Amino acid sequence: MILSKLCARSQCVRKGLNRFWPLAVNQQKNVRYMHFQYYPDEKAEQSGEKKDMNMMQAINNALHLAMERNENSMMFGEDVEFGGVFRCSSGLLDRFGRDRVFNTPLCEQGIVGFGIGLAAAGTTALAEIQFADYIFPAFDQLVNEAAKYRYRSGGQFECGGLTVRAPCGAVGHGALYHSQSPEAQFAHTPGLRVVVPRGPLQAKGLLLSCIDVQDPCIFFEPKILYRTAVEQVPVDHFTLPLDKAEIVRPGKDISVIGWGTQVHVLLEVAEMIHKEIGASCEVIDLRSILPWDSDTVCESVRRTGRCVVSHEAPLTMGFGAEIAATVQEACFLHLEAPIGRVTGWDTPFPHVQESLYLPDKWRCFEEIKSTLEY
Repeated sequence: MILSKLCARSQCVRKGLNRFWPLAVNQQKNVRYMHFQYYPDEKAEQSGEKKDMNMMQAINNALHLAMERNENSMMFGEDVEFGGVFRCSSGLLDRFGRDRVFNTPLCEQGIVGFGIGLAAAGTTALAEIQFADYIFPAFDQLVNEAAKYRYRSGGQFECGGLTVRAPCGAVGHGALYHSQSPEAQFAHTPGLRVVVPRGPLQAKGLLLSCIDVQDPCIFFEPKILYRTAVEQVPVDHFTLPLDKAEIVRPGKDISVIGWGTQVHVLLEVAEMIHKEIGASCEVIDLRSILPWDSDTVCESVRRTGRCVVSHEAPLTMGFGAEIAATVQEACFLHLEAPIGRVTGWDTPFPHVQESLYLPDKWRCFEEIKSTLEY
């Protein structure tokens, strides 16, 4: 029965039967579920030709460039031959052939294990996990094999050519198996890189950096952003620093930190705070979860004296706890108020109550306002 369901799922996607996959194929309808206002990245400093791209197109463009530049690279995963459920690998099969772009069985442990083997043999392995929620069968392969390969061999071997992409986060109606944000569960693993982009420009530059760097990387893509908005993205190859946070809105009264979709929520809240209270929020996009840029965050908090962290994942053991602990230790004498956290709740991700689960602008506004009132 389980096998038949898996086969049916794969066939339905392959034939384009959208009624079983509204999350992915009909994603343009998710605009009505959006709990945030999108803020385009308008600070692209890269020279050369630029083109309007949404995040799906930017990722697709990055994959084409990476495989064109490196003939010793392969792209594989569930249904990637026809583009995957989000179409991020569209056109790769036609351009590079089935020897380099191919479907795998519905087996996440096998996908990552195969990628580790390819990378250890010197191939650049580009693996796709269809949804981040299903990455856990591969958890052992990632944290016990990929992350430790170089260390356990004393530097004789490594699998740094492995990049694992996975759509993550809330999408409006994904419920408990299609809306999770598991970045903190991998951030406890030395040897991995964990990256989350906030839009098309960032996604292309950070993904190409992940592919180029000789460390195993997990690239979580907030799926609601795939077709949310377009930005001017350079057509040619370019990279962005993997371990450097970005101050996307300067401010002087409070530092607010997020990543992925939540950056847009915080940017909207920063405008609300300015209009309602007259206070100035410094908004920081962490971008890289592991390693994370504690220097930029702590320098900001020392200037503002206040800090709020927000993410979609649950509160307990969320990555915001690590940020709060580090800030408390490094900035204690500069803090004017307790460090605030606005997150998802410590429950499975709900369906009909998704809007009450998310750390939306109203919850973030109240936390930032109360922190400013200390």
